Amino acid sequence: MPSPSPIRFRAGAAAAALLSLALAGCGTTSILGEAEQPTQVVVLDEQAAAAAISRYRAQHGLGPVILDPGLVKAASYAAGANAGAGRLSHDLGGTFTSRMAQVGLAKSYAAENLSAGSETFDQVLARWKASPEHNRNMLIPQLRRIGIARVDAPGTRYRRYWALVMAGA
Repeated sequence: MPSPSPIRFRAGAAAAALLSLALAGCGTTSILGEAEQPTQVVVLDEQAAAAAISRYRAQHGLGPVILDPGLVKAASYAAGANAGAGRLSHDLGGTFTSRMAQVGLAKSYAAENLSAGSETFDQVLARWKASPEHNRNMLIPQLRRIGIARVDAPGTRYRRYWALVMAGA
């Protein structure tokens, strides 16, 4: 397998995302800014999620991951952008490269997994493991840090939106 470029985006069948610069009803596209969205950010047991992903990686001979506050913010933004739009898409909230640059990871290995509809972290993790592209992302050897978030949007098709953002050391 050829060596990947420092910044990369892999999710589903998407190769690279050219994403919109503005969200409907959102005053800013900055991950670092406060965006008003008709959603509810849910506090997860992020340490338990990181431990579960680390155990899975260990089963494949890979090192563990740790939580990174900047990546948690990036994941929260991605989940919120999807929940605010009421659909699941990597085409929301700015380019993946620009979102990673905002959290100081412009020249790092990085990947993003999104999901919608799963009720629990265990369910979303099982979906990502079963999806070849999402699974491949979780098993990129260079990734060492993660951020994970869930945002609920009652009244939307999927109701619950998840994002996992991963980056190198």
